[in-house]
Amino acid sequence: SSLGITKMKLLTNNPKKIVGLNSYGIDIVEQVPIVIEPNSINKQYLDTKRDRLGHSI
Repeated sequence: SSLGITKMKLLTNNPKKIVGLNSYGIDIVEQVPIVIEPNSINKQYLDTKRDRLGHSI
């Protein structure tokens, strides 16, 4: 990468971020998930991110 970053730990639930960073030559050595407890307000949103976008929630 132009910043000189070649590997990193990534805080994300989004698998597309890993693919995107890999395409720039950055090796993701660890994916650290963001853990959030579903509630009545965000449950449908989180379910959609998991079911449609493949997020690890």
